[in-house]
Amino acid sequence: MPATLTLREGISRRRALCCLLALAGSVPLLHGAAAEPRVIKVHARKFVFTPDRIALRAGEPVVFELTAQDAMMGFSVPDFGIRADLPPGKVVRVPAMAKTAGTFGFLCDIFCGSGHETMNGVIEVT
Repeated sequence: MPATLTLREGISRRRALCCLLALAGSVPLLHGAAAEPRVIKVHARKFVFTPDRIALRAGEPVVFELTAQDAMMGFSVPDFGIRADLPPGKVVRVPAMAKTAGTFGFLCDIFCGSGHETMNGVIEVT
Protein backbone atom coordinates (compact mmCIF):
# COMPACT_ATOMS: atom_id res chain seq x y z
CA MET A 1 0.00 0.00 0.00
CA PRO A 2 1.63 3.35 -1.02
CA ALA A 3 2.29 5.84 1.74
CA THR A 4 0.36 9.05 1.49
CA LEU A 5 1.33 12.33 3.11
CA THR A 6 -0.94 14.91 4.52
CA LEU A 7 -0.47 18.48 3.36
CA ARG A 8 1.08 19.35 6.74
CA GLU A 9 3.60 16.47 6.56
CA GLY A 10 4.57 17.44 2.99
CA ILE A 11 5.27 21.05 4.01
CA SER A 12 7.29 19.92 7.04
CA ARG A 13 9.41 17.63 4.88
CA ARG A 14 9.99 20.42 2.35
CA ARG A 15 11.08 22.78 5.12
CA ALA A 16 13.39 20.14 6.55
CA LEU A 17 14.89 19.52 3.09
CA CYS A 18 15.39 23.27 2.49
CA CYS A 19 17.08 23.66 5.89
CA LEU A 20 19.31 20.66 5.20
CA LEU A 21 20.36 22.06 1.82
CA ALA A 22 21.04 25.49 3.32
CA LEU A 23 23.20 23.95 6.04
CA ALA A 24 25.07 21.81 3.52
CA GLY A 25 25.86 24.93 1.50
CA SER A 26 27.32 26.65 4.54
CA VAL A 27 29.72 23.83 5.47
CA PRO A 28 32.65 25.42 3.56
CA LEU A 29 32.10 28.62 5.55
CA LEU A 30 32.30 26.70 8.81
CA HIS A 31 35.54 25.04 7.74
CA GLY A 32 37.33 28.28 6.83
CA ALA A 33 36.67 28.60 3.14
CA ALA A 34 39.42 30.44 1.33
CA ALA A 35 38.98 34.17 1.74
CA GLU A 36 40.02 36.62 -0.92
CA PRO A 37 43.72 37.39 -0.51
CA ARG A 38 44.64 40.79 0.86
CA VAL A 39 45.94 43.14 -1.85
CA ILE A 40 49.12 45.05 -1.00
CA LYS A 41 49.85 47.92 -3.38
CA VAL A 42 53.54 48.67 -3.86
CA HIS A 43 54.79 51.55 -6.02
CA ALA A 44 58.32 51.56 -7.39
CA ARG A 45 60.14 54.67 -8.58
CA LYS A 46 63.78 55.65 -8.71
CA PHE A 47 65.10 54.54 -6.10
CA VAL A 48 62.43 53.65 -3.61
CA PHE A 49 59.55 51.27 -2.93
CA THR A 50 56.43 52.67 -1.25
CA PRO A 51 55.74 51.18 1.20
CA ASP A 52 59.18 49.87 2.04
CA ARG A 53 57.92 48.01 5.16
CA ILE A 54 55.13 45.46 4.87
CA ALA A 55 53.53 43.48 7.71
CA LEU A 56 52.10 40.00 7.03
CA ARG A 57 50.85 37.08 9.09
CA ALA A 58 52.30 33.62 8.50
CA GLY A 59 49.94 31.64 6.27
CA GLU A 60 48.08 34.75 5.08
CA PRO A 61 47.48 34.74 1.32
CA VAL A 62 48.28 38.10 -0.26
CA VAL A 63 48.62 39.60 -3.72
CA PHE A 64 51.31 42.20 -4.30
CA GLU A 65 49.93 44.74 -6.78
CA LEU A 66 53.11 46.28 -8.17
CA THR A 67 53.49 49.43 -10.28
CA ALA A 68 56.68 51.02 -11.60
CA GLN A 69 56.24 54.73 -12.15
CA ASP A 70 59.23 55.93 -14.12
CA ALA A 71 61.47 53.13 -15.43
CA MET A 72 61.64 49.36 -15.84
CA MET A 73 62.04 47.89 -12.36
CA GLY A 74 62.24 44.46 -10.80
CA PHE A 75 60.62 43.11 -7.64
CA SER A 76 62.28 40.21 -5.91
CA VAL A 77 61.64 38.50 -2.57
CA PRO A 78 64.29 35.76 -2.64
CA ASP A 79 63.07 34.02 0.54
CA PHE A 80 59.56 33.69 -0.92
CA GLY A 81 60.79 32.61 -4.37
CA ILE A 82 59.10 35.66 -5.93
CA ARG A 83 60.40 37.66 -8.88
CA ALA A 84 58.65 39.97 -11.35
CA ASP A 85 59.48 42.55 -14.02
CA LEU A 86 57.63 45.86 -13.58
CA PRO A 87 57.15 47.74 -16.85
CA PRO A 88 56.46 51.44 -16.23
CA GLY A 89 52.78 52.30 -15.91
CA LYS A 90 51.60 48.66 -15.85
CA VAL A 91 50.10 46.87 -12.84
CA VAL A 92 51.67 43.48 -12.12
CA ARG A 93 49.89 41.17 -9.66
CA VAL A 94 52.00 38.60 -7.80
CA PRO A 95 50.40 36.14 -5.35
CA ALA A 96 52.38 35.21 -2.24
CA MET A 97 52.13 33.54 1.15
CA ALA A 98 54.74 33.70 3.90
CA LYS A 99 54.99 30.29 5.50
CA THR A 100 57.01 31.23 8.58
CA ALA A 101 57.51 34.21 10.85
CA GLY A 102 60.59 36.35 10.35
CA THR A 103 62.05 39.37 8.60
CA PHE A 104 62.51 39.07 4.85
CA GLY A 105 64.01 41.51 2.39
CA PHE A 106 62.70 42.58 -1.01
CA LEU A 107 64.61 44.51 -3.65
CA CYS A 108 64.73 45.86 -7.17
CA ASP A 109 66.82 43.43 -9.20
CA ILE A 110 66.96 45.41 -12.45
CA PHE A 111 69.58 48.14 -12.56
CA CYS A 112 67.69 51.43 -12.83
CA GLY A 113 70.50 53.95 -12.34
CA SER A 114 72.84 55.33 -9.71
CA GLY A 115 71.07 54.78 -6.38
CA HIS A 116 69.62 51.41 -7.43
CA GLU A 117 71.59 49.61 -4.69
CA THR A 118 69.45 51.28 -1.99
CA MET A 119 66.13 50.24 -3.54
CA ASN A 120 64.91 47.65 -1.07
CA GLY A 121 62.41 46.98 1.69
CA VAL A 122 61.42 44.62 4.48
CA ILE A 123 58.54 42.22 5.02
CA GLU A 124 57.82 41.48 8.69
CA VAL A 125 55.93 38.22 9.16
CA THR A 126 54.37 37.42 12.54
